[in-house]
Amino acid sequence: MPNEVKDITTRDDTSFSYIFEQNVSISLKDQSGLVRANVYRPKTSDKVPVLVTYGPYGKDIAYKDFHPKSFSEVNPEQRSEHSAWETPDPKYWTSQGYAVVRADERGTGQSIGKLDTMSRGTSEAFFDVVEWAAEQPWSSGKVGLLGISYYAGSQWRVAARHPKGLACIIPWEGMSDYYRDRCRHGGILSNSFIKFWWDRQVVSNQYGRPGRASRNWGPDTIEGDLSEEELVQNRQDQTIDNVENKFRDDLYYASKEYSMSDIQVPLLSVANWGGILLHLRGNIEGWTQAGSELKYLRFIAGRHDLPFYYSEEVELQRSFLDAFLKGDDRQGWSTGKAPKVDLLLRKGDVGFDNAEAEKKFTRRIEHEWPIARTQYTKFYLTSTKELITHAPIERPSKISYQALGTLENPQAVQFTTPVFEKETEVTGHIVAHLNVSMSPNPGSPTPQDLDLFVTLRHISPAGNEVFYTGTAGDPIPLCKGWLRLSMRKVNTEHPRNRPWLPHRDYYSTDVQPVIPGEVYAVDVEIWPTNVVVEEGGKLVLEVASGDTQGSGIFLHNSPVDRSVEKFQGQNHIHFGLGDNYVTLPIIP
Repeated sequence: MPNEVKDITTRDDTSFSYIFEQNVSISLKDQSGLVRANVYRPKTSDKVPVLVTYGPYGKDIAYKDFHPKSFSEVNPEQRSEHSAWETPDPKYWTSQGYAVVRADERGTGQSIGKLDTMSRGTSEAFFDVVEWAAEQPWSSGKVGLLGISYYAGSQWRVAARHPKGLACIIPWEGMSDYYRDRCRHGGILSNSFIKFWWDRQVVSNQYGRPGRASRNWGPDTIEGDLSEEELVQNRQDQTIDNVENKFRDDLYYASKEYSMSDIQVPLLSVANWGGILLHLRGNIEGWTQAGSELKYLRFIAGRHDLPFYYSEEVELQRSFLDAFLKGDDRQGWSTGKAPKVDLLLRKGDVGFDNAEAEKKFTRRIEHEWPIARTQYTKFYLTSTKELITHAPIERPSKISYQALGTLENPQAVQFTTPVFEKETEVTGHIVAHLNVSMSPNPGSPTPQDLDLFVTLRHISPAGNEVFYTGTAGDPIPLCKGWLRLSMRKVNTEHPRNRPWLPHRDYYSTDVQPVIPGEVYAVDVEIWPTNVVVEEGGKLVLEVASGDTQGSGIFLHNSPVDRSVEKFQGQNHIHFGLGDNYVTLPIIP
């Protein structure tokens, strides 16, 4: 750490339509560092409510430098000189009577301390920032949280701690469960995104990292550069920690846990149907498990970076925030009269990464999630690779495929429904029940485990697969699910275990043996989805041994986590020894 901490605040009252204060220092109560924030506030003597963001991507890194292509496509009304990735635009929000506090997370940008993203310690620092914002002389004392992804995921955790002044949150596409949503899907390490994210967006902005200014990655550190040895000592490396820790009772994961029911503030959780490998599950489960009396769930589609800034979505954000931060409730948010669940219905083949075309999707209001009138319907897998609605009578047989499939060499089996004779809506949670086993390849080591990768795909009446917009604008299927067979144990006594969402603790004590030749009946959680299958359309259930089309940058290909020694061999789906089926949530 530097010997001398400089407290530098610059103010510019003339160049912008708002007051801009840079590098305002916020002392942390546990003395684990010093957080610096930029403050943008209206030119008024009135006390105003505050929108706070706290994250690692750099309060001073211009959006146009962080992601030039994305910035060029953002709604022009939400672009300004102080725009930053995944955060509310100060020019717009100050014009609406809000102050914006954008803080560098501890250990990043200009904030001193250990870089330990998504940790208990950095959540406690976020708590201090929220309380600081509520106590400032220009603050009304009411704080709201608004931001995308990391700036959303951290909201769940800090809200559960009840910082003084926090009045409402809008977690927009933000995971709520670090282990299940992000790091280990069904117990399988989602390594490629973690490495991409860590290298490009986090460690590149570590406090003390040399050369940031020369790379247009924000200004250099106020106190000067740190040596490489100091940088390594001052960070907790996610690319290492998530490989070395496998279970939720490992201290690394356990330290990040919290009780969602502790969240009491009004919340608007915004889930993107296209977030099938990172945020979608967390937005739904966060909403479901939060203890808030006033909580709302909204579904959207489109790329990860742009919908937050659409005019209609910004107006929705402002309406919600005005209700709880200004007492101006135009939609009934504070009385519970606003729509509890606002669905987006995906019907037709409109293409992907086309915001204009996605406007064809319509909305429908529901009063609960999952939808109470859902008809959970079993579609049975057959040995002839069909999906049918009655249980088949079959002699014992199996379909085999190679283990350790890759995106380049997928090893998958697909089961297809007959054409739907009438328009059918599928909305909600999905579970696949499979009877599986594994066996060694001749002359090769004996496998010890089996990974299941399950995908639901949509075929249009024209016979083409319908692709939807993924996180990065890539073409994706309806949804995916995963399970490591050794982690198959379901805690049926847990209050969060539901027929449509099996609850797994993922404890080290839950590990069960996987023996070649033994057939195991397992339930695979598939992330929730929505589709309106038109008359003449089909659905396809794909079972694979590795990532397949639609995985994008969210690959599960760690040579350590999915080692050849442990997983190579043949995988099998068995028929005639028990039913295989996928339970789909049909909406009448």
